[in-house]
Order: sequence, then C-alpha cells, then structure tokens
Amino acid sequence: MALNAFANVFRIAELRSRLAYTLALLAVYRIGIFINTPGVDRAAMNAFMDAQKQSGGLVSLFNLFSGGALEQMSIFGLGIMPYVSASIIMQLLAVVIPSLERLQKEGAAGRQKINQYTRYGTIVLSVIQGIGISRWLASLGRSDAGQSGFNQVVVPDDSVWFTFMTVISLTAGTAFIMWLGERITERGIGNGISLIIFAGIVAGVLPGANTLLEMTRQEVIAVAEVLALLVFMLVIIAVVVYVERGMRRIPIQYAKRMAGRRMFAGQATYFPMKVNTAGVIPPIFAGAVLSFPATLGTWFPFLQNMQRAIEGNLWIYNGLFVLLVIFFAYFYTALTFRPDDVADNIKKQGGYIPGIRPGRQTAEFIERVLNRLTFGGALYLAVICVIPSVISGLLNVRFTFGGTALLIVVGVALDTVQQIEGHLISRNYEGFAGPRGPRIRGRVRVAA
Repeated sequence: MALNAFANVFRIAELRSRLAYTLALLAVYRIGIFINTPGVDRAAMNAFMDAQKQSGGLVSLFNLFSGGALEQMSIFGLGIMPYVSASIIMQLLAVVIPSLERLQKEGAAGRQKINQYTRYGTIVLSVIQGIGISRWLASLGRSDAGQSGFNQVVVPDDSVWFTFMTVISLTAGTAFIMWLGERITERGIGNGISLIIFAGIVAGVLPGANTLLEMTRQEVIAVAEVLALLVFMLVIIAVVVYVERGMRRIPIQYAKRMAGRRMFAGQATYFPMKVNTAGVIPPIFAGAVLSFPATLGTWFPFLQNMQRAIEGNLWIYNGLFVLLVIFFAYFYTALTFRPDDVADNIKKQGGYIPGIRPGRQTAEFIERVLNRLTFGGALYLAVICVIPSVISGLLNVRFTFGGTALLIVVGVALDTVQQIEGHLISRNYEGFAGPRGPRIRGRVRVAA
C-alpha cells in the first residue's frame, strides 16, 4: 500500500517538478557548505572543532544546526539561525507592540510586511554575529589562556580587511540560504527553512554512524549494545511521531443562523490544541543557556568551575535541563498562544463550548486546558532530549544526533509527508495510509 503511494508521487507532473526543485536547491545548499570564507585555515578550524566536540559548548550546538558549516568555516557558517532568531524576536515583539499585533491580524498583506521586517532583522543579526565570529576566529590560537591550550592559529593574517570580508561573506551566505528557503516554500514541497535545518542535521547521521561502526570494530562497544541502541531509537522515533500528532480536540458548537431567507442548522466542530504547543523552541533555548558557561569558561577562567560542576555531574546537568525546558515551554506558549483572543474569535463567529459560557469562562477553560497540555508537552520534550545524554553516559559515547535534532527531523518529515499526501488526495490518489487509513497530520499550527 505504501509502495503504491510512493509510486503515485512520481505519476503527478507537478509533484515531480516540486520534488526535483526542492532536492536541487538542497543540493546547492550542501555544496555551499564546503566553500570557505577568505583568510581562514580550514585544517586549524577542524582541529579546534574536534576539541569542542569532546568538551561540548555553544559552538557545538551552532555547528549542529548549521549542518557542519561552522566546522568548515564556510560562507554558510551562520546557517539559517539568524532568520530563525529574527522570526522568534518578531513573534515576541508582536505581543508587546500593538502595531505589529495589528499587522498579524491583517491577513496576507500583514504577514508579508512582517516577513519583510524579519528579513531586515536577519541581515542585522547576521552582521552583528559576523563581527563577533570574525573577532572570535582571530583570537583562536593567539591566546593559550583564552583557548585552553589550543595553539593553532586559525586566521594567519588578522586585519580589518579580514573582518570586513568575513562579515560580508557570512551575511551574504545567510541571505542566500534565506532566499533558498523561501523559494523551496513557494515552488518546492514542504517548508523551505525547516528543510534546510533538516538537511543540515541529517548530513551528520552518516559520519556519526561511521564513528559508531569504528568503535564497534575496535570493540569499544559490543554489537549487542549497538543493536539494542538501534531498537531503542526506533521506539523513540515512534513515540515522537505519536506525540507530535497528538492533540486535544475542544468541541465547538455553532448556533443556527439566517443567510437571506434560508435557515442553516447549527454545526459542530472542534478546536485543535497540540500536546506539544511550543515545538522545539524550549530545548533549543535550554541547551543554549546550559552551553553558555561551557563556552564562556574558555574565555573567563572564573567560570571554569561552574563549567566543571555542570558537565561533571550528569544528574545536575539533566536536572537543570529539565527545569529550563519546562520554564521555556510555559514562557513561549504564554507569548504565542492567547486564550482571550481565541475565546473572542469563537464568540464573534457565534460559537460556544458546550457547558461553558462564551467570553471570560471560555478563555479560562482554554487556558486551563492549555496549562495541562503544556506541562505534559514539556515533560515529553525533556524526556526525549535527556534520554540520548543518559545513553551517551552509560555507553561512554558522545552522540551528535541528540534529542533536539531528533524532534526537528521527525517534525519536518511529518510536515513534508503531509504536504505530499495533500497533493495526492487532491488528485484522487490514495494517501500513504491507504483509502481507509487516517490522514497524516504534521505539527498543527493554530492562529490565536
């Protein structure tokens, strides 16, 4: 059944062209990973990143989401993270700035204006981060105290011209990636920005698997442990798929209404609320906060004790990570999902929740349900992200493909498959689950 669905994908000319276009642009992105910024010694940079992979830190986190571009010191070294950061900043500003909030409610024209502001913010963040990275690269290997004994000079010729070229190269690379993502979204299949992050993370799977295979050959890890690890990862992926598709359906009843001379009967529908409302934002923020002491400790010696205390005790690290994930889950959900607006929209459309009065009581009910879902979703995120580090500690192996990356990969894959299935069903083809199977649902986006 699934093979027939995959065969149907290539029978639709438009879908074939969209898939080919998407793969071609992703290939362009991966080729650009290996184009160096001017004035950087790639061998010295690779040596520094190898040392960082062993000690962790914010640099390793950025390298993961850039698809290894930071390790190569590519023109795509900043990756798409400035665009993601600008998008999050715009979401937060829309809560406190009334003019941005009005733009969000103006439909397509308002969203286009917000996207334009997001692009401007991306360029500004790229310039700022480019300046910081150029100064950071110039310092590598020139101060033993600052880099914990790293004595290879990454930038042989440090000058104002090097800083200028680095900023221009990294900013142009980020702008080009942003353009690629928008073109994939418009003319390809799936969300372009998410697919670029997806491609960067998946690119590290084969090197990680090769490392695990080499450790098995050297008898560092037993074959039975590797097989058990693979089975366990499949179970985790199944759990992630199940929870990411899970939602709480709040029933909505609409009263009878008149349209001209015709009376329309009341309709019953539901308002979907995802179990994981905050997505992958909480673990990303939590990982960044916990990585700051490890990164800053290489420059400020007085933070090295904090670094050793956090990284030396797995229970302390995981405990802090769980608390931060729960905090950021509630924080981000409260900023992006407003029960009062949802209740007002339901009331304006003539709907109500059975047994709940419209207006304030509806908002309180939705908020109560949201708090319970957020707590469950936060625990789910914490468990999924902590389990790889626990397994890594038990097997004494550092895995680059962690829980946060797993959440992103599975979520993007669900969204993309959902769009492909939508194209199939709209042209009278069977979906991936067959004619009587359930529709594949990705991450439900609810406009508050």
